Formats: sequence, structure tokens, C-alpha cells
Amino acid sequence: MNREAVNPARSLYYGFMSKMLVFSTSKDRFDGLEKALDVMIENPLDENSAEALKEIKEFISLGGYEVLANEYDAIFNAPGAAVVRTTASFYDEGVESGKKRVAVKNFLAKTRIRRNEQEFKENEDCVGFLVTFMHELIELIIKGEKSYETLQHCLFVEIINEFFDEFIENLYKHKKANVYKSLAVVLNAFLEFERLYFDVTKPAIKEKVVKKAESCEVISEAEAKRRAENKAKKALGPKC
Repeated sequence: MNREAVNPARSLYYGFMSKMLVFSTSKDRFDGLEKALDVMIENPLDENSAEALKEIKEFISLGGYEVLANEYDAIFNAPGAAVVRTTASFYDEGVESGKKRVAVKNFLAKTRIRRNEQEFKENEDCVGFLVTFMHELIELIIKGEKSYETLQHCLFVEIINEFFDEFIENLYKHKKANVYKSLAVVLNAFLEFERLYFDVTKPAIKEKVVKKAESCEVISEAEAKRRAENKAKKALGPKC
């Protein structure tokens, strides 16, 4: 694969995903989206993603960008409803801020790219930030800063590749997903392309991590001893 030749297309896809997956209240949130769609429709990765891209364009033609914003909120931000989790830490450890976030922050520190905390409120290891980060790295590489090639490889292999399959599946299956169901198809095709680009395979399915809630009860040392003694007596069973 000629990596230099395909980098502009990769940048386009990551930029497109950024517009679709980053929460924003900005009026120009989706600027350039339709132009990107037209280019990708003309040069699709496969037949399924080609149809999915056409579906996204049709959704926009019928309902405007408002339909995207409303569906995004229903899938990712609906209070009290089942939402699709977006952080690598959640899929790795079952928490929203964990080792994967630290890893991404370490990658970020090796670049001059910085998170705009006023506009971007989510964690560094969330899907929206990751695709935006990759887009920015590719743009720097295209401009000749080859030192970032290793960093983009590490970001994909160690972070993105590890959880995007599960994220895409959850997005596709969400009951509120319509246009975002089509996006999931595009994401899946692009993920496979990126694995070819970086010469890596799909990771093995990991055992689901479930974090147990810790008790907030505070007891004295004497009470703890009493409970331990009672537990021991119960374990011995009734005396005959």
C-alpha cells in the first residue's frame, strides 16, 4: 500500500467522523460534511459503505443537519436512557477515566496539538476526540512532519483498534440509531481499511469488565470485628 497516496483520503474520513462524533453547540458544527460525503460516495471503500454514505446524505437532504444533532443527543446524551458509551477507558476497564485516557494524554503531550477545553468537554480517550486527533496527525504528516507516523501507529494500535469494534456494534444496535446506523457501517469499513494500513489484526474479544460499586459505609474497628465474628459463626453452622 502506498501510504503517502492514501493519507489525504484517510484525513478526509477522520475529518468526516469528527464532525459526526464530536459534541458541539456551534452553528458550523457540520460545515463541509456534505462536500466530504460527495467525495466519499464517488470513491467508496466497499459496496456496503457506499450505500450507507448515500443513506446519510439522504437523511440530511430530508431533515437537514438538525436530524443529525437530535439523533446524536438521543444516542449519546439522553438523560435516564440507555446511551452508547464512547471512551476507550470504559470499554477497557468499565470506568470513564482510566488507563487509556492517561495513554492518550501522553500521546498528546508528544505533539503540539492541544485539546480546546472550552469547546471540547469530553475526555481525551472518547471516540470524538480520538478521530479528531488522528485527523490532525495525518494532516501534519501530509505537510511533511514524518515524525508523527510512529505516533499515529501507536494511537491506532494501542487505543482505537482495541475498542472500536464494540463501539460500532453498540452504535449500530442502538434503538434510536437511523442515520448513525448508516455511520456505523461506514466506520466498520474504514476500521478494516485502517487495519490494512497499519498491518494489524482485529483484537481478540476481551472478557467484559464490570466494576462493582464500592460501599460508602464507614464502620468502627470494633464493629468490623463483631461482624467478622458473626460471619465466622454462621460459617460453622448450628451446633448439635
